[in-house]
Amino acid sequence: MLIFGIGLITLGSVAPDLKEKLSLDALTSGTLFSILPIGILAGSLIFGPIADRYGYRILMVTSSVLMAFGFEGVSFATTIGSLKICIFFIGLGGGVINGATNAMVTDISDTGKGANLSLLGVFFGIGALGMPLILGLLENSFTYSTIVGAIGVLVIVAGIFFIFVKFPPAKLSHDSPFKGISVLFRDKVILLIAFFLFFQSSFEGILNNWTTTWLIDHLSLSQNMALYGLSTYVAGMVIMRLIIGSFLRNVSPRKILLTSFALMITGLIFLRTCTAFFPALSGLLILGAGLAGGFPIMLGFTGDLYKDLSGTAFSFVLAVGLTGNMMINYLMGIISQKFGIVHLITVAFGESVILIIIGLSILNKLKIYK
Repeated sequence: MLIFGIGLITLGSVAPDLKEKLSLDALTSGTLFSILPIGILAGSLIFGPIADRYGYRILMVTSSVLMAFGFEGVSFATTIGSLKICIFFIGLGGGVINGATNAMVTDISDTGKGANLSLLGVFFGIGALGMPLILGLLENSFTYSTIVGAIGVLVIVAGIFFIFVKFPPAKLSHDSPFKGISVLFRDKVILLIAFFLFFQSSFEGILNNWTTTWLIDHLSLSQNMALYGLSTYVAGMVIMRLIIGSFLRNVSPRKILLTSFALMITGLIFLRTCTAFFPALSGLLILGAGLAGGFPIMLGFTGDLYKDLSGTAFSFVLAVGLTGNMMINYLMGIISQKFGIVHLITVAFGESVILIIIGLSILNKLKIYK
């Protein structure tokens, strides 16, 4: 998950460098941002049925190789075409790793799935936090291509490590997991969870990819300071997930979700009204904390509902979620091109309202009233 965090945040972190190197406009950048979720979507679709039928090892090792190839390609890309291919490979491998690690945690957790998934999410946050932080600290010492290339080497080392890890066994020795997909389409709760993740994933996606640009344009910050701002948002998410997975382990999912919604709105109000760097940092920190609980809680619900088909169920809800990431990121590119990056916060407010409505519906369907 640390590797996935690095992969997901890298494109947004180096976007200004790529725009300068390849002369990209806002619309082209939006297209590139959409390619990453396409790759993640593909990885999310294939990992579940394969994991349920054949186990996790081959998926983890193969996805590491794909991501390493993608990182090295991004660091040396000289054309938009080659850059698109490399971004897709990062997404494909990352999608497999994201889904497989989350599914594994639910497989080995008899209780407290949501709390354990939150702890897993901490490592995603460390990876996502580390990438812009490292780029900011080493900006004057190394080029972005050198740093991204080094990340590719790290991923290869992880792939070698995965060869020797003991993974949970495959769940289905004979039956095809594709038989369970039709059941998922008829389950209203799973559909609500899937569409919650549609907007949760897209919300996180636009912040990951457009926050640095928004800070540079809206507050006239340097790229270095904007990267620190993005790190603050991710830090809020990491801290909150650590709290959910430890101190709030026994707190009701309803209370955590309601608190998350309140933090989201508060963070966005800070960002809407801020005119200086430090109030923006406060808003990003609070917003990150507010978004921390969405994925762990919803994936925990999914794991509880489909214990014997967790991989396939995760593939389903993650695929819908990442479709949202892809669509809204592309839409954000169009909005940025025609109306300005200032409307990033407007889109974020709209997503918050939708998340609150769907989240409350899910809690009521599952009869979680306290």
